[in-house]
Amino acid sequence: MIIEELNADYWQRRYNDGTNVWDAGDVSTPLKNYFDHLTSKEIKILIPGAGNGYEAENLLNAVFKNTCLLDYAIHPLKEFKKRVPGFPDSQLIHQDFFDHEGKYDLIIEQTFFCALHPSLRNKYALHIHHLLNDNGKLVGLLFNNPMADRVPPPFGGTKEEYLKYFSPLFNIKTFDQCYNSIPPRKGNEFFMILEKKIKSQD
Repeated sequence: MIIEELNADYWQRRYNDGTNVWDAGDVSTPLKNYFDHLTSKEIKILIPGAGNGYEAENLLNAVFKNTCLLDYAIHPLKEFKKRVPGFPDSQLIHQDFFDHEGKYDLIIEQTFFCALHPSLRNKYALHIHHLLNDNGKLVGLLFNNPMADRVPPPFGGTKEEYLKYFSPLFNIKTFDQCYNSIPPRKGNEFFMILEKKIKSQD
């Protein structure tokens, strides 16, 4: 099985061709329910791998003021701005996730992890840990499916594999199969809430 180099040009083509088959078409139910229970509108939020930005749009509509949307390709950021013109330009970030610096209270995972080659998963966990403030959280969805029957991305996996990357760096608050997935993903995704472990040095 041949996998193309997953660089910015690759993702630009995927967006141009409309071949992001995992796009849910709206904010996912598990994340919307989580957002609805957040009490502070001032927390600083990062959504890497912006895609179509449904989560950012939902947060903007709920008056969360400090959400940043980041993507490797420029196309999704431009399309998001057309659809949601009120979103601040300064909070749309065209950059490689692994080059990004900043500190956040909450990072949202929605189909970004599964778009990365599995060889980058440990690096992803380390960089998420680096970007979070003390006691900050990584919250989101991961596919509960190895996806061995199709050409990736998306790349799937198992709970045991995922926890291998996250357990050394995060307190596992929740990591369970979703009970409220959208119908196309029912039985095929985990919902996680991971809290950054505080180390003496970061």
